[in-house]
Amino acid sequence: MKKNNYGYSNEHAKSFKEIELPDIDVWENQYPGNDYTIRIVHPEFTSVCPKTGLPDFGTITIEYIPDRYCLELKSLKYYFLKYRDLGIFMENSVNKILQDVVKAAKPKKCVVTGDFTPRGGIKSIVTAEYKK
Repeated sequence: MKKNNYGYSNEHAKSFKEIELPDIDVWENQYPGNDYTIRIVHPEFTSVCPKTGLPDFGTITIEYIPDRYCLELKSLKYYFLKYRDLGIFMENSVNKILQDVVKAAKPKKCVVTGDFTPRGGIKSIVTAEYKK
């Protein structure tokens, strides 16, 4: 187990994978032959830095071209709420959200962007992309 100068290990970064997140529900797309884009913006995303315990705040944007299914928003809201006390790096949260959205909706294309509030004078914007 490799540690950095602060006694923090790679195991800390991977620990979020042990947390169970609620499933994201979907509904059947009524226009599966059309390529149209759905953009969902969640401006109140919060999680916790697993290294410092400090909160991370940001806006998560999910932009996708649906295939057979569209994301159900109420289940997505409850999914996001589980991140509130979850120790996860910003980069991992964006990639995990993309993974879970693709698993649920199987879109033609999906881009998840996390635009995080600056902390310590540094702002992070993380983008993860999937193409079928």
